[in-house]
Amino acid sequence: MSLRTFIEHDRTFHQPVNWGVTSVMIALHLGALAAVFFFTWQALILGLVMWWVAGSLGIGMGYHRLLTHRGYKTSKFVEYLLTTCGTLAIEGGPISWVATHRMHHQNTDKEGDPHSPRDGGIWSHMGWILTGRAMHQDRVEFLPYVPDLRKDKFHLWISKWHVVPSVVVAILFYAIGGWPWLFWGVFLRTVVSLHATWLVNSATHMWGSQRYETGDTSTNSFWVAILTFGEGWHNNHHAEPQAARHGHAWYELDVNWYGIYALKTLGLAWDIKRPRLQDEETVAAAAAD
Repeated sequence: MSLRTFIEHDRTFHQPVNWGVTSVMIALHLGALAAVFFFTWQALILGLVMWWVAGSLGIGMGYHRLLTHRGYKTSKFVEYLLTTCGTLAIEGGPISWVATHRMHHQNTDKEGDPHSPRDGGIWSHMGWILTGRAMHQDRVEFLPYVPDLRKDKFHLWISKWHVVPSVVVAILFYAIGGWPWLFWGVFLRTVVSLHATWLVNSATHMWGSQRYETGDTSTNSFWVAILTFGEGWHNNHHAEPQAARHGHAWYELDVNWYGIYALKTLGLAWDIKRPRLQDEETVAAAAAD
């Protein structure tokens, strides 16, 4: 495919640029590049820990498996804590994130899917965010998808002020550890986490394997699962969206599930929805033996 054909077929190049969001993304990427010149082992460890806090506790366990799909129940304190961790990923507030993801499941690879690769690989990865109104918090079309969150005052507040926790953390990191802590603990780990999340939208609808016939292009991807703490088992997820566990086989690493199971062990999570299809496969295999 020529570059011209590639551009013509990708929706990204046919939409107006959202310069507010794009400017933030450019600044984050420049800060991530600057981190290379401020390396310390302490900063690296901080970056890895914050990647887990925002990407696993926040996005995987909080925004996705709890708020979006209600794959398990927990106390309001834990829900709000995980939600706050989710804002640190700088992927928007819970209302816009949850609504967008529910829209994706309702219209996967069809008209209305916010980030289908059928509109282009770049579009599904980040073009849908950098153009148009993808990240606007006041979109009326979001409202029907989040009736549960709209009833909660905390989620309404944090959705409006979702940048506040990140700003507070950035100030604290700079005050304690200077530029190394700021660049590694905020900029670099945020950029890595963003692209990891975006790979679920793009790569796991373009490359990988399908265990289940889901009627869409969702696939399972080991390397995306590693980068997203288990979100890369996307075909498993599309087969049973509400299941709190995405890794259906013992070798399918699912750190987010391990976190939910840890909450259950501590008595902090209950009514966990488990994969039914996984159980059916086990029964079928036993019957075949």
